[in-house]
Amino acid sequence: MYEIGDKIIYGESGVCTVVEIAPLNITGAPKDKLYYYLSPLVGTGTYYTPVESTAFMRSLISRDEALALIDAIPGIEPAICNDNRFNHVDAFYKDMFRLHTCEAMVSIIKGLMLRTQDKKSKSSRAEATMKRAKDILHGELSVALDIDFKDVEPFIRERIGA
Repeated sequence: MYEIGDKIIYGESGVCTVVEIAPLNITGAPKDKLYYYLSPLVGTGTYYTPVESTAFMRSLISRDEALALIDAIPGIEPAICNDNRFNHVDAFYKDMFRLHTCEAMVSIIKGLMLRTQDKKSKSSRAEATMKRAKDILHGELSVALDIDFKDVEPFIRERIGA
């Protein structure tokens, strides 16, 4: 069980802070069931999920794991969907997001960067998917490295010499 103040990865929403653990304050909601009240690092609002939920939740990586991940970025293979049918590409990236790992986010970003470089016009869908992967990855790295979210990309570039 997580505690108030813990930062976790929640599903495909990225980093969230546990701000409260309590029954839902909604008319008709059972008062004997505890929920995590989660505040996302990127975006606004609050997510509510039962403490006993089957939704994906995990602790964040450590500083050492974050640095090792960054050092490994050049060797991480890009996620490339060779099928151009919209529903197949969409399913491919959904499956990648469901891995819930930083490595998967790096792979998505690298794959989409290659995909958009090869095309003369950029796909708004590809750009939105890349932004989502960056938000999840950079959110976790910013907390693990204790740096501002906006400083993550320059930090990565400097560390790997890109």
